Amino acid sequence: MLRTRAVDVSLWESVLPPEVLRLPAELARVDALLDDPVFFAPFVPFFDPRVGRPSTPMEVYLRMMFLKFRYRLGYESLCREVGDSITWRRFCRIPIDGRVPHPTTLMKLTTRCGTAAVDGCNEALLAKAAEAKLLRTNRLWADTTVVPGRRCLSDRLGVVGQGDPADRADRSADPGCRWSTPDVGAGPQPGCRQAGARDRCEAADA
Repeated sequence: MLRTRAVDVSLWESVLPPEVLRLPAELARVDALLDDPVFFAPFVPFFDPRVGRPSTPMEVYLRMMFLKFRYRLGYESLCREVGDSITWRRFCRIPIDGRVPHPTTLMKLTTRCGTAAVDGCNEALLAKAAEAKLLRTNRLWADTTVVPGRRCLSDRLGVVGQGDPADRADRSADPGCRWSTPDVGAGPQPGCRQAGARDRCEAADA
């Protein structure tokens, strides 16, 4: 059975000073963002609304998963750190005298919901960012890394012959240039195609 919200604060938290209960700036912003019920919707198809044992509250699971990926923790170290920190307990909506979910419980929830729930949360996050006009899509970063490779090009229809017209004229005028564009009307010459391909392969290897 799906549970979205955790229990209210305990009596112990009500007597603590405000300085202890205050969240850091980053966690406070994430906490306010994850309060939106739209992030619970991707998990609804994986649980029965009435039958079954109550699940770990989704607001607890989402916040613990944020801490896991934000600080690159394993499941066991995550549960240990949350249990030892009042701040992280407050962020994850776990009372001071409450039990932290077991690592295997988090693993089973992650396996059960899979990537579909993650994709749904990402889409909801993008929609909220677009609504708040926080997305800028007028620029695109592209990776243009060039890697060496062994490639033989045709002499008759080489890439060199498709370049700048001025460059083609200069190369054609130089009879000693091995990259000169061949005369297509002159017909094939013995050994020309094989020699040119071998030269280009040697140049690529160099």
